[in-house]
Amino acid sequence: MQTRKKKTAPSDMNSASNLPDSPLRGFIGYNLKRAYMSLHSDFVASLTHLDLKPTTFSALAIINENPDISQTDLARSLAMERSNIVVMIDELEKRGLIVRNKVPTDRRVYALRLTDKGTALFNDASRAVQHHEDKLLEDFSFDEKEQLVRMLIRIQKVK
Repeated sequence: MQTRKKKTAPSDMNSASNLPDSPLRGFIGYNLKRAYMSLHSDFVASLTHLDLKPTTFSALAIINENPDISQTDLARSLAMERSNIVVMIDELEKRGLIVRNKVPTDRRVYALRLTDKGTALFNDASRAVQHHEDKLLEDFSFDEKEQLVRMLIRIQKVK
């Protein structure tokens, strides 16, 4: 006896594999991952013309907001290993985007600050990222965007 294959509605189809993903659509984690994948690829593309990666953009944002932040505090803020931060800081410094100054009270600590070139690049990148988000979330109202951000922040605090 032959069994009939259940027809799947187009809305249940995962465009990447053409297989139904409806059993997963009830899971928040699955939907967060899918949303991240949609946002991330366009986010990366929005920074490519500036020769920035999401992590370097994030570092510039944190340093811009916190002049003279230490490398350790930057690593903590970005949830990165200190050794990985050093490589990124070296790259940003080599490109003339930041300066790394010794802290007079503790010569083992470096204070990070954007250069004028770094500030200009950060401003250009911020506009590109804002355009990216505006384009992808154009169907969301301002209030919906604010609510989404608040809910995502709440999720990050859950442990």
